[in-house]
Amino acid sequence: MMRDVFVAGIGSTSFGKHIAIPIESLAVDAAAQAILDSGLERKEIGALYLGNFISGPLNGKEVLAGIVGDRLGLKNIPCTKVEGACASGGIAFRHAWIAIASGMCDVAIVVGVEKMTHASTAEVTSALNCAMDNENDGPSGLTFPGLFGLAWRIHAERYGTTREEVAAVVIKNKSHGLKNPLAQMGATLSLEQIQHSAMIADPLQMFDCCPASDGAAAIVLCAEKMLSHQRNPHVRVLASAQTSGSPRIASHPDLCSFEATVAAGQQAYAQAGLEPEDIDIVELHDCFSIAEIIDSEDLGLVPRGEGAKWALEQRTGLHGDVAINPSGGLLAKGHPVGATGIGQIYEVVKQLRGEHPNQRPDARIGMTHNLGGTGVACTVNIFGRES
Repeated sequence: MMRDVFVAGIGSTSFGKHIAIPIESLAVDAAAQAILDSGLERKEIGALYLGNFISGPLNGKEVLAGIVGDRLGLKNIPCTKVEGACASGGIAFRHAWIAIASGMCDVAIVVGVEKMTHASTAEVTSALNCAMDNENDGPSGLTFPGLFGLAWRIHAERYGTTREEVAAVVIKNKSHGLKNPLAQMGATLSLEQIQHSAMIADPLQMFDCCPASDGAAAIVLCAEKMLSHQRNPHVRVLASAQTSGSPRIASHPDLCSFEATVAAGQQAYAQAGLEPEDIDIVELHDCFSIAEIIDSEDLGLVPRGEGAKWALEQRTGLHGDVAINPSGGLLAKGHPVGATGIGQIYEVVKQLRGEHPNQRPDARIGMTHNLGGTGVACTVNIFGRES
């Protein structure tokens, strides 16, 4: 029997440029916020899991979990760093959820952190390309913008997806980012501005791509018996699923869909006893504008082939059929890789507490989706506000 798990506390730095702040200090800042928010004592924390992807090549630091645990004064508990490319934070969260659900501990903290903006574009690109199977895909010279540019071309050929429809995702998310104090690149953009931005990997243009970022986020999870300490509205973890897909581009049968996302979504719905239409809000992995469209279709939130049309019709806006990325998503909030999955959960919990600057009215069920590499790793979590 698995125990119910609740979100006790949340914390986050802003996402953006924190060049003068060491990576471990960002993580400690977010974690300290989450612990304070939880109302729990540090001595009650039984495990720490830390999501991070490229602190080794970009920061020369690999034992971050132990460093952060020590800085927080968490003595003699397991401190584990988790890596899964862009899904690192989501996977770390699932480990913390398992630790409590299985009864191994009553309280756990999960932290996600990345520091990227101090490095050159070439250094960041090289580090991010570690998320590929470089022995097989490396010789092609294809980077992630190139991969999603191909996906867009195929989606457009199959479903008639237009530049105007994809731009609607950018306009929506950048606009949401304006009201989010944690977001790096909120903006009011027009279709013309997007069309005239620099070409990155045809048809992807500059505003279709998320920015590199620094930042950290943290979540304190607890068993139900610890909720007497909880001052905040109770948010329960209804489901946490993790799947894997092919690490090689050529092994994907269809670039308009990621099998890992489809499987993780189906598993999460089954765990929670819910259907896609039950989801009020979702923070999903819009590393590129076309990715939001594909992800929304893979998760069953939007009919296959209609993700772009729904965006243009504002059906995925704050007051639409389902609110997708009301935080601004990766496109506006930024993408500090290891922190992204935890940052998504932070945003969903804010919504379910009724505290978000872009509040979805009466939000009760929220989802997060975190995808790594070429679809090699995926996590989907579902959360519910308790009555």
